[in-house]
Amino acid sequence: MRRRPGIGGLQTAAAARDQYRLLGENVAKIRTDLMKEQLATFRSQLEDFARKHKNDIRKNPAFRSQFHEMCAKVGVDPLASNKGFWAELLGIGDFYYEIGVQIVEICLATRAQNGGLINLQELCSLLRQKRKGSREAVSEDDCLRAISKLKVLGSGFEVISVGKKKLVRSVPTELNKDHNEIIEVAQAQGFVTVDELERRLSWTSGRAIDALETLLKEGFAMIDDGHRDGRRRYWFPCVSSISSLGGSDA
Repeated sequence: MRRRPGIGGLQTAAAARDQYRLLGENVAKIRTDLMKEQLATFRSQLEDFARKHKNDIRKNPAFRSQFHEMCAKVGVDPLASNKGFWAELLGIGDFYYEIGVQIVEICLATRAQNGGLINLQELCSLLRQKRKGSREAVSEDDCLRAISKLKVLGSGFEVISVGKKKLVRSVPTELNKDHNEIIEVAQAQGFVTVDELERRLSWTSGRAIDALETLLKEGFAMIDDGHRDGRRRYWFPCVSSISSLGGSDA
């Protein structure tokens, strides 16, 4: 018959478990402390780097993008606040705030044409025109970072990907899968027809018309009639130039 362990044996086993647990906690703490120490070192080196290359960071968009990547790796967000070391050293908080204000102005000025949905490349182009006299060049990456900060406004600012294009939405309207597919088809010519959607997406005419009517109502699309083939074209300013509307009679 197997003998049960005595009280002394149970206490010894419990003590051993406690020792292993404490050992594990100590090892985890040492690793955590080491990581914190390494991060502190990296951040210090990052500050030295920022001081040394201050002008390049402010004036060179590609250099600025690489700097942001370095910051992200060590958990530093130079845009988190306009106060403190980073803002005083680089002034980039003010830089992105200024860009953000100008992006809002552009989105509002073009909303009558595009319904609040604008191609990111077009937005960047308009922003550069607006900032012609500015010393700092602006890249697409800068636009994206500024837009990410606009989310705190709670007014629908968001970057969405449709096909190969990135679009900036400045209205709270949500686009569903059908809407995105229509805009993706429109990227080829800037417009779509009901017949084309039926053929390309295997939709019924009712489904195509229903989705198009919603896009028209929200201001994302424009109607173009009067072509010789009698087919109505639905133009999407967010993927085409406004000046091209009606330019083709094919």
